[in-house]
Amino acid sequence: PLNGEGLAARHFGWSTLLVDLAAEQAAAKPRHGDRYVRGMSDGRRPPSPRADRVLPGVWRLRLPLPWPGVPHGNAWAVTANDGIVLFDTGIGGEGTARLEQALAQAGFGLADVRLVACTHAHADHYGLAGPIIEASGCELWIHPAWEHVRAMVEDPEAALEQRIEVARQSGVPPAALREYEQRRRGQNPGIDALVPPDRELLPGVEVKTDLGSWQVHETPGHAPSHVCFHQPERGLLISGDHLLGRISLFYDYGHTPDPVGEFLAGLDEIAPLDAELCLSGHGRPFRDVAAKIAATRAEAEAQLARVRRSLADGPKPAFETVPDLVGTEDLDPATAAWGLQIALAYLDHLALAGEATRTEDGDSVRWALN
Repeated sequence: PLNGEGLAARHFGWSTLLVDLAAEQAAAKPRHGDRYVRGMSDGRRPPSPRADRVLPGVWRLRLPLPWPGVPHGNAWAVTANDGIVLFDTGIGGEGTARLEQALAQAGFGLADVRLVACTHAHADHYGLAGPIIEASGCELWIHPAWEHVRAMVEDPEAALEQRIEVARQSGVPPAALREYEQRRRGQNPGIDALVPPDRELLPGVEVKTDLGSWQVHETPGHAPSHVCFHQPERGLLISGDHLLGRISLFYDYGHTPDPVGEFLAGLDEIAPLDAELCLSGHGRPFRDVAAKIAATRAEAEAQLARVRRSLADGPKPAFETVPDLVGTEDLDPATAAWGLQIALAYLDHLALAGEATRTEDGDSVRWALN
């Protein structure tokens, strides 16, 4: 049966397969129509940390990332109680120097952080929670599903082996798997410490700042732990990676039965909100939030349709749907890795809808339309 327990056993650890190289690349890679176009992965050095005041009392902390195609991610500093609430943290692995540099440009230091509130537990949003809390003595608030990153941090070698096995069953060529293993083994996961929450971010919880209280909205799909924060009086939305200025989709696959369905339900969750300005996890703030929600939904539906059409050719492993999903003209190792992970999520979504069937064929897994 296709259920949460079975999926967790079947795909344990898959969720971080090339998250650092492919999934987050998708979050910022420029687009042409509904296809990815190359660029932003030319080996240029990532930008220096920077603080930009977006509104009185709100700073965008633009923090460098080590991933091709994704030069930076955002944390958001909002004044509160003679200090700041820090929404997201930046990636771990190299200490807090870059975060401190950005904070200093806004006139703050780590000691001024009164609370860390994370949109989700991916490395570039949660990775520095441990050092920040140690330096400031503040609390951490995050959704109770944050432990989807535990395996990657506690036993990265076992998680890597399991990811490779799932990729092999999905039809990834052996040479590509060997190259991936050589590149990944021994790499830092980007999360400095597994820090449990002092308070769990659930509906009804409010984060108090000088701009007013921010309400919590559950928006899983991109990650099981994902939430958005809404400040209704000022029409502000901190969206993490659920809604981005450059429309891009990534589903943290393998933890729940249907991350695609969860993601679409999350769009329903934020659609009624009075949000005039979106502060996202990557890229600049943007307006016309309602139009961006609609366009994001349309892209998800278009990608699902491409996977469905790919299966019309006959039964195939998940990896063989990736050229139809991504487009052969845009297929490279990074887009293929991103494409496989979201293809698997779309295939499970089709299976749960009764449109497709998963069958094991020896050591491989094949999918077919019903």
